[in-house]
Amino acid sequence: MSTTKIVYGLYADDDDLMNGVKAFNDKGIAINEVYTPFPVHGLDKALGLKKTRISDAAFLYALYGVTIGATLTWYVMNHDWPQNIGGKPAFDWAHNMPAFVVPMFELMVFCAAHMMSLTFLVRNKMYPGAPAQNPDPRTTDDKFMMEFVTEDVESVKQLLIETGVEEITVKDA
Repeated sequence: MSTTKIVYGLYADDDDLMNGVKAFNDKGIAINEVYTPFPVHGLDKALGLKKTRISDAAFLYALYGVTIGATLTWYVMNHDWPQNIGGKPAFDWAHNMPAFVVPMFELMVFCAAHMMSLTFLVRNKMYPGAPAQNPDPRTTDDKFMMEFVTEDVESVKQLLIETGVEEITVKDA
């Protein structure tokens, strides 16, 4: 029989939460997860989280959008329906490319924004129909929560109380 428990500490203020994270880091007690209603400045560094790679994905998605824009403008203006506009024939795409900067930019932004949003939702398992991962719905409104998976429940509870926790909940793992 395992004695591992899940301990939740609910805070009312983000400053108290940050003080609690620092206190647990100083004691060497691992924090499993932190739930907040809004981004808390410095929390990622305090938890020791690695830098996200979403910016790398955004660059690739933007590159994809520019490629689609360039291919689309070449196909329409030079291959599918070439036109002689104002005595300036469209023999090649490179000479007419400055006219296509705006649609290529718009496709770049469109692809990057939409595909980053989809990547974020899928990566974090927040897609439509996914089960809720939040243990307390109050953390989506105005409360902050730390989650611990531990066998030493009493020391975690004591340190939570010392750091100004509002409510403590203990559940079986």
